[in-house]
Amino acid sequence: MEWTDLTEGAKAVLEQTRNIKNDHIQIVEFEVGFEEQFEEQDEDTYTVSIQEEDYENLKRYTKENEYDEKYHMARNKDIVKIILLENGKIPDNLSEFPVFRQYKKDALVKDQVESEQVSEEQE
Repeated sequence: MEWTDLTEGAKAVLEQTRNIKNDHIQIVEFEVGFEEQFEEQDEDTYTVSIQEEDYENLKRYTKENEYDEKYHMARNKDIVKIILLENGKIPDNLSEFPVFRQYKKDALVKDQVESEQVSEEQE
């Protein structure tokens, strides 16, 4: 399975599996059913939506991809974690790697609460 075969939601998740700055493994935690509209600085907007079909697409890609990258995926209800493996195995020191959680509904709520608190403090 190739990159071009992926759904947009699956691509959004996989694009977060590397911390470009350090080239460390990135653990991405996302929620099936997540949807949010993002605004870029130049005022372009785009929507990230991760639905069941995206999860199924990711599952297939992580088993069949043709780029010699190995992934581990685990799902508990609607919360999924995906890890880009190092040398084909999960590293011993996973706690040192950053976790990307912005594709979860509770992350949206947390961001909204924090921005409301900042607004109240500025008044």
